[in-house]
Amino acid sequence: MQRQDLGPELDRLTAMRQGGRALRWVKQQLVALLKPGSTAAQIETAATELITQGGFRPSFSTVEGYQWTTCVMKNDALCHGIPVDQRLESGDVVTVDLGLINQGYHLDTTITEPVGPVSPQTHRFLEAGRAALAQAIDQARDGATVWQISRAIQRHIERQGYSPVYQLTGHGIGRRLHDEPAIPCVAHRGDKNVKLSQGQTLAIEVMYAQGNAAVVLDDDGWTYRTRDGSLSAMFEETVLVTTDRPEVLT
Repeated sequence: MQRQDLGPELDRLTAMRQGGRALRWVKQQLVALLKPGSTAAQIETAATELITQGGFRPSFSTVEGYQWTTCVMKNDALCHGIPVDQRLESGDVVTVDLGLINQGYHLDTTITEPVGPVSPQTHRFLEAGRAALAQAIDQARDGATVWQISRAIQRHIERQGYSPVYQLTGHGIGRRLHDEPAIPCVAHRGDKNVKLSQGQTLAIEVMYAQGNAAVVLDDDGWTYRTRDGSLSAMFEETVLVTTDRPEVLT
């Protein structure tokens, strides 16, 4: 039997684990800014400084036409929000989406939190997303399918009375920020044929709304909002597919 050279694979996993730990630390530092009176620009500046001072590069500014380190969204803004001209107010729900590059490998994650006191209904809404992400991550095992991840998201979100977004997806991640496979928040029959394999890395995203799941693109050309103006949220982690318990890298 020919011995397989695992060097490049181990180097990739080492780089992604190291980058994931760094991004997790950046998230922990940014949580302190998610308070009334903070601005998206302050969050953007802090994230950029924390990532670059650690010796890493921001991922999102490698996307053609996008010059920022983060995306910052609140309330009806679901994703890709440009981090300018927004002030956080008590009662908001804010999501900070951010990523970094370590040794050529991308990591991608979010922070989603209430700003100040919010209603019990809002806490319940956010807990639904956290739980759906945990259930989706648990599916990321060798031999499973994208359909199983999507089904876990859709089933939990709908059982809680909310609407999974169908126009946007999670994605594979590694040398490229956005790679195959696409990972929808709703289950598509064709994805039963998209198998996962040990060592794959995925950016699993739970995107959902209190009202209708349809989203529309803002005039800024980046920000997606719920069409009906209802509250939305996104929870995301970068995950390593394993034969046993999936490994959350971020």
